[in-house]
Amino acid sequence: MICDLHCHTKLSDGSLGIEDVIAQAKRTGIEWLSITDHDTMASFSRADVIGQREGVKMLHGVELSAWDKTRNSKVHILCYAPQKPDRLEGLCHKSCEIRKECSKEMIAKVMEKYPITLESVLKHTTSSKSIFKQHIMRALIDYGYALEFYGELDHELFNPATGSCYVEREYPDVNFVIDLIHTAKGAAVLAHPAQYNNIELLEELAKNGKIDGVEIDHYSADEAYRSELKAIADRYELIRTGGSDFHGLYNNVPTHLGSGTTSQEDLERILKLTSKKQ
Repeated sequence: MICDLHCHTKLSDGSLGIEDVIAQAKRTGIEWLSITDHDTMASFSRADVIGQREGVKMLHGVELSAWDKTRNSKVHILCYAPQKPDRLEGLCHKSCEIRKECSKEMIAKVMEKYPITLESVLKHTTSSKSIFKQHIMRALIDYGYALEFYGELDHELFNPATGSCYVEREYPDVNFVIDLIHTAKGAAVLAHPAQYNNIELLEELAKNGKIDGVEIDHYSADEAYRSELKAIADRYELIRTGGSDFHGLYNNVPTHLGSGTTSQEDLERILKLTSKKQ
């Protein structure tokens, strides 16, 4: 059984629609798929219908933005199978608004350097619930200022440490986000710890019994890092998940649906955990 529990569509920062993503999952032999768009659950109903038609089982998911205030760093938390998703709507709206504010500031900074328009960015966001850096880069590519999304221009403008146009603000506190996921009767999994160097946070959350699982099979983690994550997961009996983190045209590295996976055993642990919360 192939289970890919992390991918994105046009509803956030993916380039393909729900229909295309699920159809590709079917062609790839994926039996269980979770569309985990950033800070939006808008895929749930449509994905259920299309998944049933294509013969792909859908696990409701959303990737929630959060902030580790102790270490002043970004965190992403994957929420799976929330039984009361309406309790997350306010959080999703707030995080999308934070991202939009940051993106609009970044667009203004970019427009001071390059003669592009706000409309040239927004035309790529018509299906998205927010505005992402990839949409800005796509406008720059459209007008010939770059040939790729993650090359020299991206680094110059949007590197989190040195980017001349990069803007970031704090998202809601990670402990608040996890508590809200549990209030919504969902499972909380720390996404790609290697991407934001969240391993200390993972240990802290696991020790305090706050987190349900950790994403291990993700392209951002090398074998040594995965070994550390597995050791923590074993120590605290955490669910281990994995997924491709597929974004289509906006992929950070070459990755396809099914390139990261979750075991059937761990999928069943998620289903069992969330069914108990009904």
